[in-house]
Amino acid sequence: MSLIYDLHAHSTASDGTLSPAELMQHAHAAGVNVMALTDHDTTAGIAEARDTATQLGMDFIPGIELSVTWNNRTVHIVGLGIDENSEPMQAGIKKLMDFRQWRAEEIGRRLEKAGYPDMYEKAKAYSNGRLIGRVHFARALVAAGHADTVGAVFKKFLVGGKPGFVPGAWAELGDVVKWIREAGGRAIIAHPARYDMTRTKLRQLIADFKELGGEGFEVCSGSHSKDDVNTMAQHARDFDLLASAGSDFHGPENPWVNLGQLAPIPQGLKPVWHDWH
Repeated sequence: MSLIYDLHAHSTASDGTLSPAELMQHAHAAGVNVMALTDHDTTAGIAEARDTATQLGMDFIPGIELSVTWNNRTVHIVGLGIDENSEPMQAGIKKLMDFRQWRAEEIGRRLEKAGYPDMYEKAKAYSNGRLIGRVHFARALVAAGHADTVGAVFKKFLVGGKPGFVPGAWAELGDVVKWIREAGGRAIIAHPARYDMTRTKLRQLIADFKELGGEGFEVCSGSHSKDDVNTMAQHARDFDLLASAGSDFHGPENPWVNLGQLAPIPQGLKPVWHDWH
């Protein structure tokens, strides 16, 4: 029997809606055999997730999704199989978390100026209090009646030219790959089809990533169509990258993205887990 992998998911340690333990229980119920926790810019949920996964008999992969600014664009790099206690990793995380805190406060200030008061405190109430992201502002703005859905909030408030937009000033691609490698992990470009890039631009990102020591490419993602999977598979082949698969699950309230229900890795690709068992 082939194992079911899901190597990209979020908990309440970042912007997911299930606790790390609940996420592992949900994955187990969905039939996942090998599960990663990859919260944004934090390893805070790993210990709880590992304990629960072990109790449930699942293989657990400690991970993280790190925020990068590359050519004035935000991209995400997943680290899999990391030592969460790595000092270079934790030093990098601190820089990212400091920026996240400033950005959250600045989003609040800009929304207040635009006539939407107290949104920072309301967003904080939707978070764990340590990591306040745009999705927490989105949930708070929906609850306050300023939009019908989280997606609508992003379009109305949180993208370029809108009142709550604050550009990212994240880590350098080379630094993030280095932190992951120094923590004993593998660096993976997350959900590559989601970036609004031309084919040429995406391949430049891949080339830079590979040159810096990146190893993997999230060919199968919860946000990828069948055509996306085939296109991303060809990029992975061209650059000799390991193929990864992850739902990018944030919670059961998004039923179109569930754990472990991913397309199989296309033929001719070496999966990122080829040497794990």
